[in-house]
Amino acid sequence: MQEQYRTVARAGVHETEINRSRFICALAPAATEQEAQDFVARIRKEHPTATHNCFAYVIGADASVQKASDDGEPGGTAGVPMLQMLTRREMRYVVAVVTRYYGGVKLGAGGLIRAYGGVVGEALDALGTITRRRYRLATITVGHQRAGKLENDLRATGRTVRGVRYAEAVVIEIGLPDADVEAFRGWLADATAGEAGLELGGEAYEDA
Repeated sequence: MQEQYRTVARAGVHETEINRSRFICALAPAATEQEAQDFVARIRKEHPTATHNCFAYVIGADASVQKASDDGEPGGTAGVPMLQMLTRREMRYVVAVVTRYYGGVKLGAGGLIRAYGGVVGEALDALGTITRRRYRLATITVGHQRAGKLENDLRATGRTVRGVRYAEAVVIEIGLPDADVEAFRGWLADATAGEAGLELGGEAYEDA
């Protein structure tokens, strides 16, 4: 699995005008290919009179799913440069739709490539990106007397506390980078005089 990936910080729209053509780039995070396709369909519905609604998306932390469409523009002049901009910026779980309203001036193949790729890059700059890192989910079980201080210590040392449950013992859920697991075992034993238990779970991604 990838240790980390970047994605767009939020959904949004960026517009630019090139030789009287309007280029409107709508960007959004997309957890699945279906989400990406639904977003494309929604934007097309919002711009039914546009000359073109071209799209590109990258799904998977390892970019395993990549799709692009020129939507009637000359082959390779729209969807591919959009996709290349996303992959060059190492973007994942993201969908881009560029809506073009033709302004009467032909741009030529090179002009189209620059326009479609460029507006996606501008949209990424305008909306911002975030890095998400891979974590090992882990569960700490500790007695009530030590729980409050341990939770404070975890937060003070920058650990990601995902949840706390109070039962017979207190269960604290955290996220740990894989490389930190063994060092954390030692820290936990010292911090709780060996009283806390640590159980490792699956993996997930969280904002870095």
